[in-house]
Amino acid sequence: MRTALITGSQGQDGKLLFELLKSKGYGVLGLDLNKTEAHGVQIPLPASTDLTISKEVIALVAQFQPDEIYHLAAVHHSSEENSSENASAFRRAYEVNFFALINLLEGVRLHSPQTHVFYAASSHIFGHSEADIQDESTPLNPDSPYAFSKVDGLQASRLYRSKYGIHASVGILYNHESEYRASKFLSKKITSAVVRINNGSNEKLTLGDLSAVIDWGYARDYVEAMHRINTLTESPESDDFIVASGTRHTVEDFVQTAFRHAGLDWRSHVVENPSLLGRRNPLRIGNPVKLMKRTGWTPSVSFEQMIKLLLISEGLPIDK
Repeated sequence: MRTALITGSQGQDGKLLFELLKSKGYGVLGLDLNKTEAHGVQIPLPASTDLTISKEVIALVAQFQPDEIYHLAAVHHSSEENSSENASAFRRAYEVNFFALINLLEGVRLHSPQTHVFYAASSHIFGHSEADIQDESTPLNPDSPYAFSKVDGLQASRLYRSKYGIHASVGILYNHESEYRASKFLSKKITSAVVRINNGSNEKLTLGDLSAVIDWGYARDYVEAMHRINTLTESPESDDFIVASGTRHTVEDFVQTAFRHAGLDWRSHVVENPSLLGRRNPLRIGNPVKLMKRTGWTPSVSFEQMIKLLLISEGLPIDK
């Protein structure tokens, strides 16, 4: 039985990846906010492991020696949150997004060099890119504590790959949605409001920028990409990959599609208020050609299908 360790196992991607690996017959250990959950893992495990404490993480890797590690735990913000850029914000981001990764990589280097490590980076590493479409060679231009920490996680993965021969791969993830999205994120905010309004609510859905262009994908497709990346057997086994749909849609496209599925005219229910935005959304569209060529991955769910699935998960009566 293959085994895997997932950090951030209670987040959207962690839950979906846990489900995916269970379905593939893996023994899976999930860590999230000092909580441990396991499926098919036969070794005695600690009640909790703090990812920011090096000796705890290294000891766990030495004990478990999984075939695969997925570092999905992260401190981040949605586009409509005010993202502080003080020392505390940098410290929080780096503790989880960078130093926890270093702890995992050190555990692998010292005790489990056969383990393949996947690091979940973000399109935020490109910041306000001059390139309308980004690929793995696009210059890095971080503009927030979250983005800086993800850039350094990417660079650390490259360092351990080149200097120590560790199988450390990076997925540069663009926006991806599922029913597990937290309520602070735009997709959840829209679909939840559509269902409430369809059920009789008189509320108005207030959004920051209807013209913002976003590369959206379905999160189940993206965790499948993570698994394919982390189980590559052809040289090079470890690399960096854009994980994106490669398509562009505006927030208005999302809103219009969601309300249409409910038989409603979005114009009667949506208000635009730019002051809601903590920061402006730059144009970030990913080019996933390298991922597709190396792994055979392609998105299985379209933009329209994704929104339909999100609404069904919220309780809107639509036929699949």
